[in-house]
Amino acid sequence: MLKIAIATPPQNGQQWTLMRQCGVECAVGGISLHPQSDAEPDAQPWSYASLAKAKAAYASGGIPLAVIESRPPMEKIKLGLSGRDEEIDVICQLLRNMGKLDIPVWCYAWMPILGVIRTSMSIPTRGEALVSGFDLAGLPSSERPIRNIDGVPLAEQAARDVKTTEAEQWENLKYFLERVIPVAEEAHVKLAMHPDDPPLSPINGIPRIMSSVGNYQKLVELVPSPANGICLCQGNFTLMTDDLPGVIRHFGEQKKLHFLHIRDVQGTPDNFQETFHDDGKSDLAACFRAYRDVGYDDVFRPDHYPKMGDDSFADELGIARLFAVGYLKGLREAVYSETH
Repeated sequence: MLKIAIATPPQNGQQWTLMRQCGVECAVGGISLHPQSDAEPDAQPWSYASLAKAKAAYASGGIPLAVIESRPPMEKIKLGLSGRDEEIDVICQLLRNMGKLDIPVWCYAWMPILGVIRTSMSIPTRGEALVSGFDLAGLPSSERPIRNIDGVPLAEQAARDVKTTEAEQWENLKYFLERVIPVAEEAHVKLAMHPDDPPLSPINGIPRIMSSVGNYQKLVELVPSPANGICLCQGNFTLMTDDLPGVIRHFGEQKKLHFLHIRDVQGTPDNFQETFHDDGKSDLAACFRAYRDVGYDDVFRPDHYPKMGDDSFADELGIARLFAVGYLKGLREAVYSETH
C-alpha cells in the first residue's frame, strides 16, 4: 500500500503533531543542501554527520525520513559547464551517505535556469482559496514576471543569455547518469526524476527535456538500471497525457515508479492552474487503482496546496495540507478495500 508522507524540514512542532494524528507515515526531507563555504567536509549538508543528524531529528518527531528531495547545485551539470565534475562528486557523496543511513530515494530534477515556473501565485478558486498558475501568453511581461513556485522572480536575462539545445541536454543528462547510477546502485539508493513544471519546451528559448511521456521512457532507457527511475508528479503528468492511469501502469510495470507527488490541475501545459485535490482534471481513484494494481508500495506526498483562510492561522497549522492528507488517505483506504 502507498505510504503517505509530508514534505517538511526536520523541525518538530504543532504541524508534525497534527500530521501524526492524521496518520502520516513518513517524511520527505526538506533539508538544505546548499554548500557552506566555510564548513569542513564533515560539516557540509550532504555529509554523513549532517544527514545522520537530520535523520535522527525526523525519527525523534515520529515521522521517519524516507525521501530526500533537496538538491545540491546542479546548473553546471545541466549546462555541461566547467566544474560539473565537482558538482557530480558532491551528488555521489550524498548518495553514498544516504545509502549508509538507509535513506532509499533521492528526488532530483532537470530544469536548467528557469526551474519551476508560475505567472501567478494568487488565482481565486473554490471558496476564494488561492492557487498558483501558469499562462504562456503572460511571458515575458512586466505585469506577469516569471516566478518560481515560491514566488521568487527568476533571472529572465540569464535565461535569454543561455545557449543550449535539446540534444545537448540529453548528452549532459547521459554524462551525469553514467557517473551517478553506479554509485546509486552500490548505495542501494533509487533516483527519481521530477518532471519539468510546466511540462512545456522550450520556454524563453531554454529546452526542457523532461516534459513528455516519451521523453521519460527515453530517460529510463538512457542508462538502464533499477536505480534509474521517475518521480511521477501527477500535476505535471496529467498535462502530458489523456490517460494518466495508463501511464502509471506503463511505468509501474517496468518498476520505474520510485516516488510520487499527488496533486491536480485544470487546463493545458501552456495555460493551467492548480486545484484542490478533489477539484482537478484527474480521476484520482483510477490513479490509485493503477498504483495498487502494479504493486507500488512506496512513498507519495500531497503537493502544492491552495492557500486557505485570510490570515497566517491556516498556514501555521497547515490546514490545506491537513485537508489533502485526509482526502488522499480516505481515497487510498477506499481503493485498497475494493475486491479486484
